[in-house]
Amino acid sequence: MNRYLNAYEELASFLKKEEILLDEPMKNHTWFEIGGTADILVIPESVEKLIKVIHYVRKNNIPAFLIGNGSNLLVKDGGIRGIVIKTEMIKKISVEGEIITAECGALLEDISETAYENGLSGFEFACGIPGTLGGAVFMNAGAYDGEMSFVLDSVRVMTPDLKVLTLKRDELELGYRTSAVKTNGYVVLDAKIVLEDGNKDEIKAKVDDLTHRREDRQPLEFPSAGSTFKRPTGHYAGKLIQDAGLKGYQIGGAQVSEKHSGFVINKDHAEARDVLNLISYIQSTVMDKFDVELCTEVLIVGED
Repeated sequence: MNRYLNAYEELASFLKKEEILLDEPMKNHTWFEIGGTADILVIPESVEKLIKVIHYVRKNNIPAFLIGNGSNLLVKDGGIRGIVIKTEMIKKISVEGEIITAECGALLEDISETAYENGLSGFEFACGIPGTLGGAVFMNAGAYDGEMSFVLDSVRVMTPDLKVLTLKRDELELGYRTSAVKTNGYVVLDAKIVLEDGNKDEIKAKVDDLTHRREDRQPLEFPSAGSTFKRPTGHYAGKLIQDAGLKGYQIGGAQVSEKHSGFVINKDHAEARDVLNLISYIQSTVMDKFDVELCTEVLIVGED
């Protein structure tokens, strides 16, 4: 029996019924298409409702986990206890001069499209990153020689003690796949992105080129969580895995992509345990052969 039925009723006092899902399979909410159930999944429609949900879970000491669109997430087969808060509906984007303000659930590809439509350059690198702004700030997402630290002006966050703060770029402690948001347990509410006036034709050409490169090199035809491992210093994870002879290696339904060895894919109805076992095997093999530690970039959560 779900231990959070009372929470469901109390959340319904300020959320619509369709914003609250009980015993929801997380495989429906991750790009991996893998994961057990969440006791409650909440999908608030505004920043104001998000703040109310966070106040509620903190006041009642209920475990809570925040996700964007689940693009960089592996949920274990036992699911997630407590409340999962999904921000995908909190996605307003506005433009004033060279500043784009976007809410935490706005997709990076939508922000990139908004930048192009307004002749603003500097966000092209993010056109193919399949995540939300909140997740991108959380991990300082980047691709093709660009990253969020290059374009962020400020971020509005909620702290663990429920204060709302605006942090400037130099206060965000942005590093390789990390930030003060991640290390301090902040929740991103919205952010300001500062770009430059550019030529729309040149912006479109760059976006088209990066999109083509991504489609050509990445296994987009299979469910995955993007690059499985962080880039080890002085190496590329995909090359190490390929050189270890693991391209195409499969455990259960999980496989090292034959298109790009840096991706573990859900080849055939994989369960989380398949992916975890494959990740562990890759790490131990690369360590044995090259004495290089591979650390996961994909976020692994939930119960076995």
